[in-house]
Amino acid sequence: MKTVKMTVAEFKSRFTEALATVSQGHCVAITYGRARRPVALLTSPPKAKPQKRRLGKFSHKLQVRFSQDWKMTDEEFLKT
Repeated sequence: MKTVKMTVAEFKSRFTEALATVSQGHCVAITYGRARRPVALLTSPPKAKPQKRRLGKFSHKLQVRFSQDWKMTDEEFLKT
């Protein structure tokens, strides 16, 4: 992952370019002052992990099991 350094003024004037850099998987380090010390790091958010589906309010009281031979056609499933 490549890190691009920008001063606050550069970051303000090239904001769209900074976002494009981050969207490509790189980081943008924002520096401040004469010493150009890093004060912020702009990165993309971490990938969200899919969560397990919960049964809802009674999940601690219920169990759902399907037998191995249970079958349902798409037409049966979609009937209302």
